Amino acid sequence: MQTKWKHIMTELTDSQLVRQDFVDNSIFGLIKSLALHKEIEWNIEMIGEIRDCIEEWLVERLKMTDEMSFYPYIEE
Repeated sequence: MQTKWKHIMTELTDSQLVRQDFVDNSIFGLIKSLALHKEIEWNIEMIGEIRDCIEEWLVERLKMTDEMSFYPYIEE
């Protein structure tokens, strides 16, 4: 009997972490620029909700990239 092992990633690579930081910081930069110079604090919940909306458009609707390329994550 042959057993097939699926490689399960347990941590993100450095380049994946860089991509996550890039996406989150880009979204935060957009929020700050749209806030008309009002002080706004980092809020990962807000950033995550906006990221999900952008991901929906880029991945699902426009099919410009895949989910892992847009925002890498560890599969459970």
